Amino acid sequence: MRTAHLRRLAAGTVAAGLVLTGCGTTAEGGSAAGGGDSEEAITGLRVMVPNSPGSGYDSTARAWAQVMEEEGLAEGVEVFNLEGAGGTVGLQRLVNEEGNAEMLMQMGLGVVGAQYSNQSEATLDQTTPIAGLIEEAEAIVVPADSPYQTLDQLVQAWSADPGNVPVGGASNPGGPDHLTPMLLAQEVGVTPTEVNYVAYDGGGELLAGILGGDVQFAATGVGEVAESAVGGDVRILAVTSEEPVEGVDAPTLQEEGVDLTFTNWRGIVAAPGISEEQTQRFVDAVTEMHDSEAWQQVLEDQGWTDAFMTGDEFSEFLQSESDRVQGVLSELGLT
Repeated sequence: MRTAHLRRLAAGTVAAGLVLTGCGTTAEGGSAAGGGDSEEAITGLRVMVPNSPGSGYDSTARAWAQVMEEEGLAEGVEVFNLEGAGGTVGLQRLVNEEGNAEMLMQMGLGVVGAQYSNQSEATLDQTTPIAGLIEEAEAIVVPADSPYQTLDQLVQAWSADPGNVPVGGASNPGGPDHLTPMLLAQEVGVTPTEVNYVAYDGGGELLAGILGGDVQFAATGVGEVAESAVGGDVRILAVTSEEPVEGVDAPTLQEEGVDLTFTNWRGIVAAPGISEEQTQRFVDAVTEMHDSEAWQQVLEDQGWTDAFMTGDEFSEFLQSESDRVQGVLSELGLT
């Protein structure tokens, strides 16, 4: 059996050592981002979420923006959604905002894959990296009335007829919700190119697809379906992390006999062409946000794992992830 083990700073490793990962964010900030006393609150900051309300990016951006305000690091932060093409519509907008130190963009592994699958003219290496924030397990989830009570039952049906067991995800090809079922397929003997994958533009649309019966199962961030699972609308059959997720009543893939571990991650990027001073202002503010008790509480409440990094470490991570995701898609026969 081939092993695909995806961890922090490497969203995944397949067979001969290919690693799956990806990230991206954009920021639209206020005039305070232009420099000045580092203790002054940033004003006029706008944070772009490149997919729909209710998505993992959306919940992440709104959470840290709120903490920034609560900690007095920013005032009047506006979080807005600009959906489309797996995040690359937002990415193009950010790249077009060259020199604009009044915008940030929330991003993650999904944008990395989308820049390739959508042949985007705008790429992450054109943006200004600010910080990596979190990582999160994926969930294999079915609607509450699904006939599949266990992962094994789902896998048996999927293996028998992949085309008639569609799987949904809130990622374009190359994103975490897409890579998860593709790697799972590879592990359980389903040919990845035979997987009937249905892409949704954000977690809100995906949840509607799950509940509406448009897909038989889905792969998505644990945080996007945990509440629905508690409410009895969906059932989580397994999580992709190495250890069980606190507060989620589901085994890991490893516990279900599938040799696969995978974690998604999210971070923040700014527009191209901003000054070193403007970049550092953002980095300092996000670092203070990260170090606050309020953010640590958010991590606990959301079930997110701290994966904070800034500066050269985050820049190098983004570049390596962008390079590697191309290799993963090629390895799986999906490019």
